[in-house]
Amino acid sequence: MQVDMTVNGQEVSEEIEPRHLLVHFIRDQLGLTGTHWGCDTSNCGTCVVLIDGEPVKSCTTLAAMAGGHDVQTVEGMEVDGELDPVQEGFMQCHGLQCGFCTPGMMLTARALLNNDPNPTEEVIREAISGQICRCTGYSTIVRSIQWAAAHESAVTVGTSNGSAS
Repeated sequence: MQVDMTVNGQEVSEEIEPRHLLVHFIRDQLGLTGTHWGCDTSNCGTCVVLIDGEPVKSCTTLAAMAGGHDVQTVEGMEVDGELDPVQEGFMQCHGLQCGFCTPGMMLTARALLNNDPNPTEEVIREAISGQICRCTGYSTIVRSIQWAAAHESAVTVGTSNGSAS
């Protein structure tokens, strides 16, 4: 079947099997290997991407279900050579160790900050509760997201139209 969607701002039209999972479509057909494939059961959350701005576990989502929608992977976070504040926060606060869960964590954090620009630690922990990190103990991940929220707010306050640049 034919599937059409927007991935990281680019229109994509591909022929797929109806049973093809979104994680495999993204990795194998589009070559975007930042989306990791972990458990195939939606338990670990390493495969999270955003569909229309909402975090979705791509290992249990059919590629056909993303048809007509906007999909964002970790590769789409950086814009014009500028890291997203979430990416910068993960660097500044050491929010990653092995990096396997990091892309999904970053996309979940981006969705959270889009909906709640100043989340509490409890809200951050709830937002990332569907993802497993086996390395960090989550403290540095939480600090990374808090850093991003603080720095994103500073950028937003400094712009004339109220939107982050």
